[in-house]
Amino acid sequence: MDHILAKSPQGQDRPGTENPLIHIDYDAVHRLAGGASLVAALRLAFLAPGISPERAHYDLETQGAARSLLVMPSWRPDRGIGVKIVTVFPDNARQGLPSVNAAYVLLSWQTGQPLAWIDGRALTLIRTAAVSALAADLLAPAKPEVLLMVGTGALSRHLIESHTSVRPYQSVFVWGRDPAKAAAVAGDLTARGCPAAAATDLEAAARSADVISCATLAEAPLIQGSWLKPDCHLDLVGSFRPAMREADDTCLRGAFIAVDTLAALDDSGDLQGPLARGVIARQEVQTLSALLSRKECVARPRRTVFKTVGVALADLAVAEHLYQRHKLAGG
Repeated sequence: MDHILAKSPQGQDRPGTENPLIHIDYDAVHRLAGGASLVAALRLAFLAPGISPERAHYDLETQGAARSLLVMPSWRPDRGIGVKIVTVFPDNARQGLPSVNAAYVLLSWQTGQPLAWIDGRALTLIRTAAVSALAADLLAPAKPEVLLMVGTGALSRHLIESHTSVRPYQSVFVWGRDPAKAAAVAGDLTARGCPAAAATDLEAAARSADVISCATLAEAPLIQGSWLKPDCHLDLVGSFRPAMREADDTCLRGAFIAVDTLAALDDSGDLQGPLARGVIARQEVQTLSALLSRKECVARPRRTVFKTVGVALADLAVAEHLYQRHKLAGG
């Protein structure tokens, strides 16, 4: 843990105003996340949304090398202030370094002083998975039997663990373009007590699934609506650009659709294309905040789809959750 002393206007340490700035690294983020408790924290956050200005995106290209800086602030009056800082340096891969790096700074609403410096990549992973789990808790069948994970990247394990924290499943299948990676993910989960197995036939696995979570970089639909059960819940995570798609138009036609933010209608090819073609209507798409604010539980016997592209409010809620759990742990 790092400690800093607040400085006076003259630059002198001011006795009695020590501000314990904590550092929550990658491993600590996962240790403190808390599964179901994180989903509960996000539920409260979406019920009382704060302010999340449009993210700032700066082009840092130099000598032909593409580089980007993204800044994503959010705050909730009388609660907290947070900023996620992300750099995208594609050429890092040549040096064996991550292309995307991120840090999250949590600040006090009362004084503006920094409270925590949090690993941004880990925070984003657990936030994304927990938001999908929250949506599934609202939209998925009450007693699903089969969960299918499409994708074997860093998010896959977190998505499975989050989904299984809100619904029990008899079977969990993992499918990926590389069968060896799918087997590795399934093996890791089995070792943790999850009933997971690799799937080699995507269509067969999708036909058996009650809930399907997709986290891929696909540019052409992987999931066909004709494969899905009438009340299947589809969790679409991967597409964050108009050229990216994980599900075809049939998946969306006639479905109940929810998003973490209405920006998903413009940012994701999973929604932008179907919207332009008249497959779905903008006014029929619901936000998580709107669903949670309803007093009554609305029965949804038909297929449900949740599309997430990420929202700064959720980052802030996760940062506050991690900070409080760190304090309770005596850190």
